Formats: sequence, structure tokens, C-alpha cells
Amino acid sequence: MLKFIKGNLENIDGVAIYPMISLLIFFVFFLLLFWWVFTAKKAHIDEVSNIPFEENETNHNSSI
Repeated sequence: MLKFIKGNLENIDGVAIYPMISLLIFFVFFLLLFWWVFTAKKAHIDEVSNIPFEENETNHNSSI
């Protein structure tokens, strides 16, 4: 099965660009995520981290 896929992919011109594009997208995404984490405001992080501990009447009543 792998030989069939590899053989077909070797016959496609320019197929080597797709792994490079995937790596670039992956790298840019995590670079932006890294930048966002280190520039996020402490107050926002505290607010978001306390969301699971807040009582929410609409969610609590809908699960009963």
C-alpha cells in the first residue's frame, strides 16, 4: 500500500512543496501562539482561568 502511494506521489510534479508549506504553517502557528502567550495580560489570563469555577445558572439548569 505504501509503495503504491509513494510511487504515485513521485510522479506528480511539484509535490515536494506541500510538506514545506505544511511545515511553514505549523511553524507560523506555534510562533504566533508563543508570542500571544508571552504578551497576554495577566488579568485576562486570571479571568479565563477562573471560568470553570464560576457558577452559571443556565448551564447548571440545562444539565438536570
